[in-house]
Amino acid sequence: MARLSTESSLLKIIDHESYNIKGMPRRLDVSLADHDTTVITPDGLKVVERFFNLPLDYSKPDGEKIRVFARHIIPKSKAKTPEEEAKLPFLLYLQGGPGFEINLPGSSSYPGEIYEQGYQTLWLDQRGTGLSTPLSPDTLPANVSTDEQIAQYLKHFRADSIVKDCEAIRRVILGDKESPEDRKWTLLGQSFGGFCAITYLSFHSEGIKEVFLTGGLAPLVDQPDLVYEALAQRVMKRNTVYYAKYPQDIKRVRNILGYLDSNRVVLPNGGNLTPSRWQQLGMSFGMHELVFRASNDLELFKKLSYKTLQSIEHQQPLDGNPLYAILHEPIYCQGRSSNWSASRATQKYDQFSWAQTKCQADTVPVYFTGEMIFPHMFDDYSNLRPWKGAAEILAKDDSWGPLYDLDQLAKNEVKVSAVTYFNDMYVDFDFAQETVSKIKNTEQYITNQLVHDGIREDSSDVMKKLFKLSKREFD
Repeated sequence: MARLSTESSLLKIIDHESYNIKGMPRRLDVSLADHDTTVITPDGLKVVERFFNLPLDYSKPDGEKIRVFARHIIPKSKAKTPEEEAKLPFLLYLQGGPGFEINLPGSSSYPGEIYEQGYQTLWLDQRGTGLSTPLSPDTLPANVSTDEQIAQYLKHFRADSIVKDCEAIRRVILGDKESPEDRKWTLLGQSFGGFCAITYLSFHSEGIKEVFLTGGLAPLVDQPDLVYEALAQRVMKRNTVYYAKYPQDIKRVRNILGYLDSNRVVLPNGGNLTPSRWQQLGMSFGMHELVFRASNDLELFKKLSYKTLQSIEHQQPLDGNPLYAILHEPIYCQGRSSNWSASRATQKYDQFSWAQTKCQADTVPVYFTGEMIFPHMFDDYSNLRPWKGAAEILAKDDSWGPLYDLDQLAKNEVKVSAVTYFNDMYVDFDFAQETVSKIKNTEQYITNQLVHDGIREDSSDVMKKLFKLSKREFD
């Protein structure tokens, strides 16, 4: 990328009283840290790299601050001058997760479809991820050291706080617009980003022009037990499909698990490769090549090679994105505890248990687990170990604040358009339909030809369907 210019830092004071923003301080000092750097990419995108200093806890606006990063991208093909740029509608992209950053998007795939519609965009690294005060055991503030302190600190990194960050940033970027409609922006939420968008609709709908969701119709529950019971069924179905496609992997997986059960295997970064961690490769169900490679290693070397161990480690990014693990179940909690919900759900089915299936015939498959977090992960993953005590505290915590306002959603006037995947292994279809029934002014396109990451697999179809739904033309 070629460097274009540097814009000096500034301090902006937002008067939230005049905007009547629920749950936000009346006045908020939002300093744009250091410099906003602007670059032009070879494919014609103007990228403004922006930092915002925001409250860790919005109930204490003058207290500790965190730095939040976002990329503001303008397609130069749609705006040649600053005046033309200012007229482009704004779209905020909310990433899946929790706990994952968004890389610099190019001009192809779904970002290209967005730019073609004439949007300028903001790609947010949600607090605690990417360049937004990224959280890890080694980056916590010095005054956050005990298990209880860590647990209380991490509670500030759920969707409710992410949405307040978005509102504060929107006031900086759009708050000076003359027209009230021009002060609003459109949201696109993928997966957990959709969960955030629904939280946004619940408490700050006055800032939203329109919402697009892809695999993001969050279950509107207050505790995740029913969610994981439903997802366990879908993961079992996905295992059936996998083993029907790769029947030879039934015996291969059993041999691999037998080896891991009898040997202590340490991954390159110090993590433990246990039978249960091997089963967690099912989080993305792209593991056949690893099964094949590991099986070949055992035949040739009677052990797993460094290359195989390295590949397994790269498939499991939780050491680098620990928020995903420690907040994965709390993203569903409102006034109730999760109490290791996924672990309790899978314990009901012997197919997920190597201890239960290892004595059975070698034709009996052992199932991979899906997008689930288990207590033993805080022993097996080297960078999760320091948070084991905090994870136990958070699993028992029943003081979580609200994430959704069902009354507000029932009278929602903001247009919501969703792409829903019938065979989604991550966001249960039946729960998605319940959610649609509770959010007024929602339309959806349902498909069984794509799954959870359809926005990446067939971005043209998904985005075109969303933009068509948005028109609300039914004849």
